[in-house]
Amino acid sequence: MAANSGAAGVFHAPVTINGRALVSWPHQVGAVPPQAHRRQERPADRMLDAPSAGDGGGACQVVTGLGGVGKTQLAAGLAHRLWHAGKVDLLVWVSATSRPAVVTAYAQAATDVTGAEDADPEQAVSRFLGWLATTTRRWLVVLDDVDDPTDLRGLWPPRSGAGRTVVTTRRVDSALTAGRQHITVDVFTPEESTDYLTGKLGGEPGRLEQAADLADDLGHLPLALAQAAAYILDRRAMTCAGYRRRLADRRRQLGALAPGVLPDDHPHAVAVTWSLSIERVDTLPPAGLTRPVLELVALLDPNGIPAEVLTAPAVLDHLAVRTGEPVEADDVTDALDNLARLSLATLDEGTGVVRAHRLLQRVVRESEEAVDFEQATARAVAVATALLTVWPEVERDREHAQALRDNTIALHTTTGSLLWSTAGGGHPVLFEAGHSFGRTGQVLAAGRYFQTLYDTATVQLGAEHPDTLSARAYLAAWLGRAGDELGAVSALGELLADALRVLGPDDSTTLMIRGHLAFFRSYAGDPAGVASTSEELLADAVRVWGPDDPTTLTIRLNLAGSRGEAGDVAGALSAHEELLADALRVLDPDDPLMLAIRVNTAAWIGETGDAAGAAATFEELRTEFLRVLGPDHPDTLAARQALATWRGEAGDAAGAVSAFEELLGDLLRVLG
Repeated sequence: MAANSGAAGVFHAPVTINGRALVSWPHQVGAVPPQAHRRQERPADRMLDAPSAGDGGGACQVVTGLGGVGKTQLAAGLAHRLWHAGKVDLLVWVSATSRPAVVTAYAQAATDVTGAEDADPEQAVSRFLGWLATTTRRWLVVLDDVDDPTDLRGLWPPRSGAGRTVVTTRRVDSALTAGRQHITVDVFTPEESTDYLTGKLGGEPGRLEQAADLADDLGHLPLALAQAAAYILDRRAMTCAGYRRRLADRRRQLGALAPGVLPDDHPHAVAVTWSLSIERVDTLPPAGLTRPVLELVALLDPNGIPAEVLTAPAVLDHLAVRTGEPVEADDVTDALDNLARLSLATLDEGTGVVRAHRLLQRVVRESEEAVDFEQATARAVAVATALLTVWPEVERDREHAQALRDNTIALHTTTGSLLWSTAGGGHPVLFEAGHSFGRTGQVLAAGRYFQTLYDTATVQLGAEHPDTLSARAYLAAWLGRAGDELGAVSALGELLADALRVLGPDDSTTLMIRGHLAFFRSYAGDPAGVASTSEELLADAVRVWGPDDPTTLTIRLNLAGSRGEAGDVAGALSAHEELLADALRVLDPDDPLMLAIRVNTAAWIGETGDAAGAAATFEELRTEFLRVLGPDHPDTLAARQALATWRGEAGDAAGAVSAFEELLGDLLRVLG
C-alpha cells in the first residue's frame, strides 16, 4: 500500500503549540482552598459578590484584616461560587507570599492559556498580563496573603471588562488599597461566633456549656474558634467550659491549646499565625522600635489604649534604654502606624485610641517570657508611670477615665507582682484607679476594687506593710461612702490600732486613717465627740504637714462640718468662711478641694436660714462646676441637686420641681 502523501481524514489528537496541548475551558491554575466546615456567611461575602459600581467589570478588591479573621476563606468562597456557577473561564489562585511565588504562578498560567512556554519567567509574566488585557474570556485572579506591596510591582492584573482581581493581605499600605475597593474584615460578631460553635459542636449539646463566654475569651477570632472547636472535639469529655479553664490557666501557653491536627487545612496554629507579621513590622522604620512598642501594647487593655500613654515621658525613656537610641513621641507614632499597616493593631485618629486583639497580645507576652525580671519590671513600671502621668486631676471625660482604669487593671493583671516591691510598695497608679472609681460616683466599684487591691497587697507585701494598711483604709472608707457608715467606723477603729502599733502616731497613713474615722463617726450620732477628735487630729496634721497642706485643709473642712452637726450652725459657717479665705490663698480656684469648700460653705449659708443666699451661691457654683468638671461629673450633679433643694427652700417651688425633673433625667443617663 502506497504511503499517504497528503493531509487526509479527521485529525482527533489535541491541538498543540510547541508540543503542548491547548487548554480546555474553563481552566484553573493553582489550588483553591476548600471551604471550611460550618463556614459562616459574612457581610464581606456580599461585598465581594457585588464589586463597587465605580470599578465596573474590571474590579480590583483588596481584602485586609488581622491574621486569622478569615480573609482567605472569603476569597476562596468567591472563587468557588463563581466557578461552580460557570461565571468564570479562567481561575488563577496564587499564594502570593513572595514575588517569586507570583511570578511562578503567572508563568504557569501563561503556558496554559497561550500554549507557549518561555524560558524567561518574566517574559511569561508579560505574556500572561497581555493575554488578560485582551481576552474576552472571563477571568478571576486571586492573590492570597500578599506580604509585601513591593512584591506586586509590575504584577498587578490589568483593568479589563472581562476579569477581576481579589487580593487578601494583612497590609493596609496605600500602595495596595489606593484606587481599589478596600474591604476590611473584622472578627466574627457574637452571633456568628455562637452559630459557628453550635454548628461544630451541636451534635453533642453538652459540649456547648459556656460557648458564648468562650467566644468572648477568644475575641471572636475565626481561626481561634475553629482550632478551639477541633481541640474540644478531639477530647471525649472536653467542653467549651473546660477549654475556658485551660485558656485561663496562665501556666499553659496558647500553643498548647491547639489541636493535634489543624482543621480546614489551616497552615498554622493561632500562636504562630502572626509571627511573620511581627518579625516584618520591626524592620519598618524606625527599625527596631515597633516590636518594643507592641510589647507595651500587649500589657494593656485590648479594647482601647489612649495613645498618649504610649508617648508619655516614662515610656519614651524606657524605649530609649530598650533600643539604645533616643526615642521621641513621633517615633512611637510611626511605630503605631506600622502596627496598623500590618493589621496588628488599629489606631483611631479621631479618639487617639489604640486597639489590639487579646490573643495577639497573649502571643506577644508569651514570646517575651524569657525576658529577664529586671527588664520586665522596668517595662511594667514605665507603663504604670505613664498612666499616672496622663491621669487628669479633674476627670471631665468619663470614657477617658474609664479607659485609664481599664488599662491599669489590665496592666496589673498581665504584669502580676512586677508593680509591687517590699521597698516601694504598690505602684501609685494602682491606688489612683480605685479612687477614680469613687470620684466618678462608682462607690461600690471603688469598694470592690480596693478589696481586691487589699487582698493582693497582703500577699505581695504582708499584712502590716504601709501600703497594705492604706488599701485596707481605702476599702473601709469607700464602703462607708457606699452606705455602710457604721461598718466603716468599726473597720477603721480596728485598723487604727494596727497603724498606731506598726507605723506610729505621726505617720501619714495613721493620720489618714484618723481622718476617715472622724468623718464616718459623724454618722454614728456623736457629732460633739467627732468635733473633739477632729480638733486633736487637726493639731497633729498642722504639726506634721503644716497648715496649708491639702490634707490639713480637708481635716479643717470635716471639722467645720462636724461643728454644725453638733448644733453650732453659726460656728460651722464661720469656720467654713475662714477656711475658704485660707484656701483661696493656697489653692488653685479650680482645685476640686476648693470647689468642695465652696459647696459646703454655700450649704451652711442655707442652714443659717438664708435659703435665698444659698440658692444664689449654688447658682454661681453650678456654672463653675460645669466649666471645671463638665456636665456629667457626679459633683456637678450633686451641686445641681443642692441648687434645686435651696430654690425650694427659698420659696420657688415651681423652679425646684423643674430643676429636679431635669436633673433626674441626667442622673438616670449618667449613673443608671
